[in-house]
Amino acid sequence: MKEIFSLLFAICTIATTLNAQWVSPGEGVIYTFPDLVAASNGVVTNNGDVFAVNADLTISENDVLKIDNQVSRIDAPGVLITIRGSMTCENTERVKLYGEMTNQFSMRFENATNCLLRKMYLSDGCGIKLIESEVTFDDVKFVYFTRDYSTAVIDAFNCDPEIKNCYFMLNDGPAISSPANGQASPQILNCEFDTNVKDINAPQINLGPGGEDTIRIVGNEIYTIMASWYVGGISVADLLGTGSTKVLLKDNVIREGRYGYNQQGLTISSVIVGNQFINNNHEDNPMNGGSGISIYGVDGNNKAVLRDNVITGNLWGITAINAFDIDLGTIDDWGNNTLHDNGNGGVVYDLYNNSACDIMAVGNDWGTAEAEVIEEHIVHQVDNPSLGMVTFYPFVGSDYGIGEIYEDNPKNDNKFYTIEGRCLGTKLPENYKGVYIRNGVKCYSL
Repeated sequence: MKEIFSLLFAICTIATTLNAQWVSPGEGVIYTFPDLVAASNGVVTNNGDVFAVNADLTISENDVLKIDNQVSRIDAPGVLITIRGSMTCENTERVKLYGEMTNQFSMRFENATNCLLRKMYLSDGCGIKLIESEVTFDDVKFVYFTRDYSTAVIDAFNCDPEIKNCYFMLNDGPAISSPANGQASPQILNCEFDTNVKDINAPQINLGPGGEDTIRIVGNEIYTIMASWYVGGISVADLLGTGSTKVLLKDNVIREGRYGYNQQGLTISSVIVGNQFINNNHEDNPMNGGSGISIYGVDGNNKAVLRDNVITGNLWGITAINAFDIDLGTIDDWGNNTLHDNGNGGVVYDLYNNSACDIMAVGNDWGTAEAEVIEEHIVHQVDNPSLGMVTFYPFVGSDYGIGEIYEDNPKNDNKFYTIEGRCLGTKLPENYKGVYIRNGVKCYSL
């Protein structure tokens, strides 16, 4: 009897070991899910139109996991799917990959190449890590992810994933992130981010330093329908001075969040064009957030060029902090940004220059044609001599015309703005308009 029991125990132990995980041999084989049913020793099974992954599954270097039209649903509760070779899913119908509410699946792409996940629905996962891998997500829906495996739904380390036409909803962490100690330049195109990040202070897109390529965040909609969720829109930060980060933020709608866009740290250059930052006011304490755009630089290498954006309904329109190089419009290249109705505590704050750096902000629409009103909505050197100057004239709707060039100001005690951005005052004599030279500086009248 004792020998029979020992034999049964040995058989059970072998069976458990066989089902604990399966690793493909790495012999250049393309595996479909029916192939895995035959090859994986019970790790992958089939029940009608549902395939089940019952233990950890690894596709080794040189091998490919191909999801074809034979597959409509994959159940993978509590397992880790690792791709070290390649993975493709290009079905005509959406493929569903599920975990369970209390037993989520996770995925890891490690040195993987030529991976394409198209037309999938991923639910109840606990994170997808991309480590030095080439991965494209196209028309993929991500819902109900926890933070148990990675801090975000997609966490990219030293790689530049393409994430396009995707939908992220009600995930516990950020939709997309990259770490402070790596470099990643994701391409985030035409996606929708619907109320992600729960119970932590983080944005829906939370990126560290970029790689050699530009981080492109283009054509997305980012919003929060839960007023009680303190969720930012986008943050790009390099706090360690890792490389040189380039950002294109274009044609996005970022609304109803704790803030819109935050750019912070060293050696970041961004072009911010054609976006809408609307009603990002989900913050009880304005000292802790609420900016449509916030630029917080360590030095002048934190640069931003802003054109054709709409910034309204935020607690602060634009906040510029510490050190930076911000271009909101020049005399030769108007900003055409629309900034109005941003504020808190009964005060309008369309632009707050909280630094000694000057800002050129020529050619913008401030919601009024009165320079005195615009001045009231801007905090800068006029309000505090230790702050830098914001040059906002001429602006959209101002009575500005270039006339004859004069070689000197006919009355030296009158005040005016300079094109280079240093405010020497506010007004020239009545009926005196045009451009002139004073002390070698090209100036123009109000």
